[in-house]
Amino acid sequence: MKYRITCLTPTLVGDGQKLSPIDYMVWKDHVNVLDQKRIFKLLAKGPRLDGYLAQVKKAEKLDFASWGGFAQNFAGRRIPFENAALTPLWNRQRAELLFIPTFASGPAGAYLPASALRGALHTALLSSRWTEHVWKHVQDQFNGDRIPRRPAEPAEDTAIGLGGHSRMRSFSVGDSATVSNTVMRVYLVRTSTLVARGQGKLELGWKTVGRGSVEPKRIEESAPMFCEMAEPGSVFEGNWTESGFFSQAETLRALRWKDAVHSSTLTKAANEYAAQLLGVHRRYAAAAGMGALDASLQSLEGWLERVKDRQDACLLPMGWGTGFLAKTAQPDTEQENYRKLLRVLPYYSRAIQTGLPFPKTRRVVFLNEKPAALPGWVLLEIAH
Repeated sequence: MKYRITCLTPTLVGDGQKLSPIDYMVWKDHVNVLDQKRIFKLLAKGPRLDGYLAQVKKAEKLDFASWGGFAQNFAGRRIPFENAALTPLWNRQRAELLFIPTFASGPAGAYLPASALRGALHTALLSSRWTEHVWKHVQDQFNGDRIPRRPAEPAEDTAIGLGGHSRMRSFSVGDSATVSNTVMRVYLVRTSTLVARGQGKLELGWKTVGRGSVEPKRIEESAPMFCEMAEPGSVFEGNWTESGFFSQAETLRALRWKDAVHSSTLTKAANEYAAQLLGVHRRYAAAAGMGALDASLQSLEGWLERVKDRQDACLLPMGWGTGFLAKTAQPDTEQENYRKLLRVLPYYSRAIQTGLPFPKTRRVVFLNEKPAALPGWVLLEIAH
């Protein structure tokens, strides 16, 4: 069996690596990633190596006037900006804002790690099995004097199992085949937030470096992020294996499972989860007054409508920028029981005490200089 993932919005599934401003040069609206080994080999033949090493050691960016020829002749790969207007924006930024998260890649090229797909499906399956009984397991963890480090772990064990008893054992997913670098673009991402203006009114703001935010009319003062992402329409394909062993009656009894989990179980759970999540995001877009973002979310709902009755296809949020909501089994954080638990956790308590929607921020991808999409939404199809 094979799986096929089609990116519906710009998607970044990274490996933790970033390009520093001295790893690349911007030339002709492209991020030109320098092949440093070739550069060192060339400069070692002449007197310029010491000067180059001195600048690399002390500079925040490489001086294009001195070393710009490397961008033309010694670039390992060239990643175009999503829009030519990003070049002057890039030129105005401080170096600490110019570290570019990159898509996961190996010697043969960029690929989609299986762990990202498996993690997204795991969250969706857990969400589909989250009942009042499971909620009670979570709440019981807060009855002691100490806050547990992993309060949801017993609940997850009850819902889908942990370790060797996990119902996800029925499936094996491989890393995708590599794709051409031509599907990658450098996109601009900014972080939106909601600002209370009294009498329950919320307004859109854009996060700056550190704390604080600015109004939409001062968006140029907000903190930009430049990210290498697969463009919408990019396709990743890999192997999908479903083991019949875990469907046998003897195996179910040994593992104490009531029923087996099939591919159709996962796709149904994922589509139900996507419907909840898109509803939450659309309410956020409405509160923030971001019409283009809402239109993008409507388009995703259209995709969901087309595949929701299929047993071999689903929508998933995946990778960088999908945020807290794509990592929790319960994306509706307006439930009072949920907020009560979050209020106890020190890393969420301050945000909950404000009374604002939680989370109040979103990472938003800009297209044609407009806030237009949430990152990481993909279509998964499974073929026999």
